[in-house]
Amino acid sequence: MTEIKVPTVGESISEVTLLKWLKKDGQYVERDEVIAELESEKATFEVNAEKAGVLKTSANEGDTLKIGDLLASIDESAAKPEGQKSDAGSQKTESAPKKEETPVKASSNGSEAKPANTAPVTAVAADVKATPVASAIIADKKVDPKSVTPSGYQGKILKDDVLAALASPGKKAFAGTELFSRNVRAEKMSNLRKTISRRLVEAKNTTAMLTTFNEVDMSRIMEIRTKYKDKFKEIHGVGLGFMSFFAKACAVALAEWPSVNAYIDGDQLLYHDYADISIAVSTPRGLTVPVMRNVESLSMADIEKKVIELAGKARDSKLTTEELTGGTFTITNGGVFGSLMSTPIINIPQSAILGMHKIQERPMAINGQVVIKPMMYLALSYDHRIIDGRESVSFLVRVKELLESPEQLLIGKDPVKTLLEL
Repeated sequence: MTEIKVPTVGESISEVTLLKWLKKDGQYVERDEVIAELESEKATFEVNAEKAGVLKTSANEGDTLKIGDLLASIDESAAKPEGQKSDAGSQKTESAPKKEETPVKASSNGSEAKPANTAPVTAVAADVKATPVASAIIADKKVDPKSVTPSGYQGKILKDDVLAALASPGKKAFAGTELFSRNVRAEKMSNLRKTISRRLVEAKNTTAMLTTFNEVDMSRIMEIRTKYKDKFKEIHGVGLGFMSFFAKACAVALAEWPSVNAYIDGDQLLYHDYADISIAVSTPRGLTVPVMRNVESLSMADIEKKVIELAGKARDSKLTTEELTGGTFTITNGGVFGSLMSTPIINIPQSAILGMHKIQERPMAINGQVVIKPMMYLALSYDHRIIDGRESVSFLVRVKELLESPEQLLIGKDPVKTLLEL
């Protein structure tokens, strides 16, 4: 009998939560097959079978376990059932969240997502679960399936559900409840959510946090993306988004204003001669902040590929502890949710965080004329213990300059001024 114990996942982590069993008690498993998912206060990780045999679980989903606790055991002497095939791949696929159910917002596009087809509903979409009678009523009465609260098994819409929606137009109960419900649900807070709560409160209580604002004209970047996006994707195999421009601009500005890229360590200031930029990623389990290393040394394509890689790992809960630690500066994009302006909270122990927002066309005064421009508000929250007002404002102005004149990202200076040696 081989015992499988909770592995060590980090120096400061003493306990984890058993999220789910991917293999059931008594089921035969192959060696190295994924059997369970555990969640620490920093990340979610998988546990593999050390031997092939019959699995005997020793903990239940939702249990909090200490490092070294017995998780399961495997009877390697048990014979493999005849005809059984390893379903590691299918199990993994089934357990992974579907893209449409996991709204990861690490998109490099700061603009608001376009709504889906808003034409009147004349037929039931293929992905809507409904009985034949309910489907017929929905199609005949042109009922929006989203306005119907399903009560059938696994969220299936029944005839009575559609009739109730027709009888109460404009009224919609919460999913799984009736109109005028007063139901209250209690849910255990996950380790990840506990960590997020603790760190946010710690950031507010231990830093002298202020926020400075500016706005950037996104016209030039949007022109470049429109002109080169197809060629860029053809050559590099990845789309050209906004995040690469922002990350590059921040890397240049961080080199010019090193205090924005510094930590407080006791009575010392730690300055970093590199830009390890964290990107805030929203997942159903909470906010994660994976790190892109040495952004100053990466190409635009490298950044875009890294953003996609980290966002995918966040969506599938595959981020490692190393990928979640050590950033020197953070970028968060509230624009994908439609945020027009916000005051992001510093990701401690870092000293600053840049907030991107929704791109919105606004009238701007250009050379005495009112011109419509695609504008984005920028917000820089910073720790005033390290960064003075002059440095924070100058840093944000520099980022604005680099975004409005992306040519400067190549050499860090205005090409004309460089030519004239000014």
